[in-house]
Amino acid sequence: MRYDNPVLPGFHPDPTICRVGETFYLATSSFEYVPGVPLYRSENLADWEPIGHALTRESQLTVDDADGSSGIYAPTLRYHDGTFYLVTTNVSDDGHFFVTADDPSGEWSEPTWIDAPGIDPDLFFEGDTCYFTYHSGDPENPIQQAELDVETGELGEPKTIWTGFRDPYVEAPHIYERDGTYHLILAEGGTHAGHMVVAARADDPTGPYEGCPDNPVLTHWGRPRDDVRATGHADFVEDGNGEWWLVCLGIRQVGPWPRFHHLGRETFLAPVEWDVGWPVVNGGEPIEAAMEGPLPGDRQTETTALERTDTTFADGLGLEWQFRRHPDRERYETGPEGLCLRGGPETLDEPGATFVGRRQTAFDCRVEATLAFDPGAGEEAGLAVVADDRHQYQVGVTRRDGRREAVVRLRIGDATEVVGRAPVGATTDLAVTADAEEYRFHADGEQLGSASTRYVSTEVAAGFTGVVVGPYATGRGTTCETDAVIERFVYES
Repeated sequence: MRYDNPVLPGFHPDPTICRVGETFYLATSSFEYVPGVPLYRSENLADWEPIGHALTRESQLTVDDADGSSGIYAPTLRYHDGTFYLVTTNVSDDGHFFVTADDPSGEWSEPTWIDAPGIDPDLFFEGDTCYFTYHSGDPENPIQQAELDVETGELGEPKTIWTGFRDPYVEAPHIYERDGTYHLILAEGGTHAGHMVVAARADDPTGPYEGCPDNPVLTHWGRPRDDVRATGHADFVEDGNGEWWLVCLGIRQVGPWPRFHHLGRETFLAPVEWDVGWPVVNGGEPIEAAMEGPLPGDRQTETTALERTDTTFADGLGLEWQFRRHPDRERYETGPEGLCLRGGPETLDEPGATFVGRRQTAFDCRVEATLAFDPGAGEEAGLAVVADDRHQYQVGVTRRDGRREAVVRLRIGDATEVVGRAPVGATTDLAVTADAEEYRFHADGEQLGSASTRYVSTEVAAGFTGVVVGPYATGRGTTCETDAVIERFVYES
């Protein structure tokens, strides 16, 4: 059956997956974004429905002081004895912790903290024993493991179980059992061009582990002109038909040489077969955008929230929306009028800015907003294309010299410039249209400026996230006296 990669497009890195009955559940990293750790559900592995987030309360998630691409790193999602477990690392707080839920679309527990260094924790259940395996941060003993008491979070004595195939900074360990053999799947080579998936196996979950003679079992290293690159950080799952699958992160490159990516690290899917007990990913071939495989369920035809958002906000913010760090909730109100934003003194260059966005999930897309706003001098509201605090584009409405006008502003590193202006009325239709290489900014149907997608790419901005688009408001040093009302917002790709 045919399917397209990525199966979760736009800023969905470090995927982790488990199956309960005929249903698959998937989570990804969220870094400084709130709510944390988005969760998805699927019956066929290719079509994913958002069902919520694991970290929805400030008591679960401290990211107010998180820099860009800090906060929540790679999670692992597992199901054991009627309970869902999600273990992850808050690198901006106290490190590793896990939360639990009976229903992943409902409320998750308060964190249980785990006293261990490093990142990328994994849970593997064997009978009544839970093994906690993680990247320790020690290049000489990178992958360590200890027994975990899931009632208290207490760890037993850690031991080193893997020191790397090629890379002493090996990451993302996951353990699985298949036919009495225990398989250890890991990531090496960094998170960009050298990224790879390596495999090892043992007769016991504690090792000793023997490396696969055909390692790496997946990499796009050495294929610089491929559209898909940097595949790695994989998690495996077996479907109800006995077929095995891999989800991993990857990037889609665009532009002339040197090529770049701006949608972030995305979630890809590939079939896995077994040869003399070793995993073979996609028949030994690289992952591509168009794939074939024995999907366990029928394809869906409905448009999802990832592909299209068309809202007046009468029913609040959907699951596709996210904030950069915890917001001041008093600045955001939804209702029959739309989304009312009260701009604070912070601009989008600063933490705490009034901004809510959704992932850009396609190169070719259009974002529209109908904005009702009567700004005071210096006040501004509109649409923003955000990579981080220092790399972003805005088309907004402000007041200058007593005149209401639309402006297009580009922030690229240390440089900020207004590249377009035009007078507008009390209600303004703002739009951003995009293709793989350019954003174009419009007010009331007139194009006021454009900018390259390259300057909001990871290759320029660095970091681990991708572009997020949505409405913003700012008083540029003071709190706005009036609300900016987004009467309607549309994202379509």
